[in-house]
Amino acid sequence: MNTFLQLLVNGLGKGAVYALLALGFVIIFKATEVVNFAHGSLVLIGGYLVYELKDALGWAGAAVVGIVAAALSALAIERLLLRNATSADHNSLALLTIGIDVIITEEVVRRVGADIPFIGDPYDSQPIRIGDLTIFRTQAIALVVGAVLITAFLLAFRYSNWGVAMRAQAENREAAALMGIRSSRVTATAWLVAGALAGVAVLFMATQDFSGAGLGRGTHAIALIAFPAAILGGLDSTEGAVVGGLVVGLTEALSAQYISFEFSKSAVFLVMLVVLVIRPSGLFGTKELSRV
Repeated sequence: MNTFLQLLVNGLGKGAVYALLALGFVIIFKATEVVNFAHGSLVLIGGYLVYELKDALGWAGAAVVGIVAAALSALAIERLLLRNATSADHNSLALLTIGIDVIITEEVVRRVGADIPFIGDPYDSQPIRIGDLTIFRTQAIALVVGAVLITAFLLAFRYSNWGVAMRAQAENREAAALMGIRSSRVTATAWLVAGALAGVAVLFMATQDFSGAGLGRGTHAIALIAFPAAILGGLDSTEGAVVGGLVVGLTEALSAQYISFEFSKSAVFLVMLVVLVIRPSGLFGTKELSRV
């Protein structure tokens, strides 16, 4: 029982990080109908700056710079590249983000070199012991931070002017424009928020406790596991992204313990496939009706 409770907390901590990343996918998709496959590279940008600046600014100062840099990098991708490709369809823009992702990832990996550092200095490899339970500090803090950020985001998405504007644009872009909603501002804000969430997520991902993968290709691969979480929950549902992230985190933690670590990554995609067979739009996604 203690092992199960320990896995539950650690799985929820991982799930909170996946939920932050999945929210990034969903926010951008709702604002632009484009799947941003460059999300993993935004994670690396934020992590790389933390790695480079933490000795000069301290970990907390470097973390703030990394989060801001990831947000501004996301905005730059949208403003300088995607926004200018106005004649391209959504599939072409998704392919464009793949190219961007490859370029940024290769450059960050080249700069980091063979070190593959960990950046979770304040909490990495420092377990919390509660009786017979041993909980990774990284996952416990990630769960708290994730809960706060996700709650703040959902409240803003529900009640703020930005959230109302985004929901209106996602529902009907033309009607939203006629009501005076500036599409470019909504889209820019969506990319900024998604980038900032990626910058927060890497603070927990590039740690020994999360996966043992330092800042490099391993972290990039982990970031893309959030895409199945977004698909599982429904690519146009913010609540679904949260649920999908938690499901993925729990699936990974439980399958690694009770089956094998190697199978845990496959288990995530297996769960996604089962859900999509039953509900092609995801758990909370909007079903599309077409007239024939």
